[in-house]
Amino acid sequence: MKKVLTNSLSLKLTALSQNESFARQSVCAFIAQLDPTLEELSNVRIIVSEAVTNCVVHAYKKTSGDIFISVKCYSDRSVRIKIKDRGCGIDDIEQAMAPFYTTDTLGERSGMGFAIMQSLSKKLTVRSEKSKGTSVDIYIKLGE
Repeated sequence: MKKVLTNSLSLKLTALSQNESFARQSVCAFIAQLDPTLEELSNVRIIVSEAVTNCVVHAYKKTSGDIFISVKCYSDRSVRIKIKDRGCGIDDIEQAMAPFYTTDTLGERSGMGFAIMQSLSKKLTVRSEKSKGTSVDIYIKLGE
């Protein structure tokens, strides 16, 4: 059976820590139409939290900017979530995705964000361009 787009959502939020919860709840409310399990919803909450937090903490440093979220639901119960910013970009994506790697000099961050997102998704793709931003593309298949 061919996979068909059944619904989509687009959000634009200011990169503020208080918007992380709204982003997480909005994405979960939207994919509820696919009747995910509680565990699947929990995984989506974590993934969105990690990606949005990366935008807030790392993308804009001490400046302001926007976070763009798109969610697409498909007929085969798959979901594609894209979270992107127009921030500073990532110098070395491979290094940034390594467990425990962090640019946090204060020691408040564990460096596990990408590793967590990867472990909870079927596929994770990160694209980044210096001074133009980062895009995290997450693919989830519900019911597996």
